[in-house]
Amino acid sequence: MAANPQNSPLSGLARALVQAGRLKEAEAESMLAQAAANRTSLIEQLVGAKRATFLELARFAADKFGYPLLDLAAFDDVHIQKNAVDRKLIATHRVIPLHKRGNRLAIAIADPTNLRALDEIRFQTGLAVDPVVVEENKLSPLVAKLSETVEESLKSFTNEDINLEFTDEQSQDKADEASSLEVDDAPVVRFIQKMMLDAINDGASDIHFEPYEKNYRIRFRTDGILREVAAPPLVIKDKIASRIKVISRLNIAEKRVPQDGRMRLVLSKSRSIDFRVSTLPTMYGEKIVLRILDPASASMGIDALGYEPEQKAVLLDAIHRPYGMILVTGPTGSGKTVSLYTCLNLLNRPGVNIATAEDPAEIPLPGINQVNIDDKAGLTFPVALKAFLRQDPDIIMV
Repeated sequence: MAANPQNSPLSGLARALVQAGRLKEAEAESMLAQAAANRTSLIEQLVGAKRATFLELARFAADKFGYPLLDLAAFDDVHIQKNAVDRKLIATHRVIPLHKRGNRLAIAIADPTNLRALDEIRFQTGLAVDPVVVEENKLSPLVAKLSETVEESLKSFTNEDINLEFTDEQSQDKADEASSLEVDDAPVVRFIQKMMLDAINDGASDIHFEPYEKNYRIRFRTDGILREVAAPPLVIKDKIASRIKVISRLNIAEKRVPQDGRMRLVLSKSRSIDFRVSTLPTMYGEKIVLRILDPASASMGIDALGYEPEQKAVLLDAIHRPYGMILVTGPTGSGKTVSLYTCLNLLNRPGVNIATAEDPAEIPLPGINQVNIDDKAGLTFPVALKAFLRQDPDIIMV
């Protein structure tokens, strides 16, 4: 089979190997053609043909192009920045985001001449990319682990692993309806539960279920950026919407107007996570957004929020002043809620009376008087604030 003309003249790693006398040009073109036919990398093709080892090629690339060489076997994978790069890019280009420092992201890659991969990561993250050369045989298992899709990992879960509950006391009608739906649509139930778990593990702030004319997609908002994570069959869009609406105590028959509700994912006897549910009628069905309200995020401490030392000092000074007002602003998913609740936790002491007016209260905080705004009942923000002033408050959060 002849080499593709587009691969000639050679570039990247193949060209460097030819220039170094490690390969002849005809051999390099043949290896590239075989790699393309077998859907493997040039490195794997060279190792398979016993022209070099993974370590030899990694050392050559690091020395030739001036990049650091890392032994992934000595790297603790718990430090991998798995949310920094979209899983599709990780799988497509076989890269691993190692660590982030300031506006720079270190990327583990076997072939640092893969400029397309580096450019796409730079475009998606908005960060400067620093390649770190690694051995491909040690990189591949980590890539497979991080790029595993929701549908694939779903196979390892059963209905008993996790449980969805109503946030309020269940009415018998709603309980029966949810039970019936769970029996009839068990795969859909497991799929939704697994999506929630994946979002929590990825550190996402929101889950978007979006129906379109010819496809259905699910996206997570992580670090302020929406990323597509799954594309389930379009035919199950109504089942997904009905399941979420039933467990959130919404009217499943009403599809003409937006609705708001809550649900809870019980992970264990000691931990549960609430979700705020919002539905929106669109041209091709109901779009549903779940906001993740993890109580643990409010107790992480200010050091876990990612503030620079100067920003942290300014914030701490502001919240400990005896009077004044602090405005917390920012785009969706930027950390406003977690920042507010973290500050309230820092101020929550036995000698301090704290009251909050929220629509709705997203994370329960023991020791703080949280008020849910209810416009229909007449409990508006002005009414709540007027009542707060008669409650001997020290701190008010709106």
